[in-house]
Amino acid sequence: MSPFPGGKWVFGRLLGFSVPYTGSVRPRVEELRAGYARVSMRDRRAVRNHLRSIHAMALANLAEVTSGLAMLVGLPDDSRAIVTGFSIQYLKKARGPLVAECSAPSVDASAESEHSIESVVRDSAGDVVARATARWLVGPLEDRGGSAELPAAPATTSASEARRRERIV
Repeated sequence: MSPFPGGKWVFGRLLGFSVPYTGSVRPRVEELRAGYARVSMRDRRAVRNHLRSIHAMALANLAEVTSGLAMLVGLPDDSRAIVTGFSIQYLKKARGPLVAECSAPSVDASAESEHSIESVVRDSAGDVVARATARWLVGPLEDRGGSAELPAAPATTSASEARRRERIV
């Protein structure tokens, strides 16, 4: 969507709509290709802490979504990936607009494997304010066949529990 006027903004809003928590930082995808993502976010009151800098979890959110985009864009349609671990180092107070970058390896998704990839978050001066490592479990998409349903209630389940399960399904 980047060639279109407002395309990056629209893509970022769609991303935020599809992943609501990520939308809280209002990410703007600056560049995206298989194995690489660069995502920015503005400094605004909603992502600040009491120290007048960007909140640690907003930085983590930005770093995680950047790693996810870098990892997921290159995967085939018949694969899946999920974060199994995440760590972050905060190196400097983050103020002003930020840019996170991540390069992910090309992976063989035909067999389950785990990959650690690093996202680096920089401020407008180019200083690194945070480094995050996300562990991604990648593998083939399982054929789940049929609809996803809760297991049948055991015979000893109370009537109220059985009604609750029926409402969920």
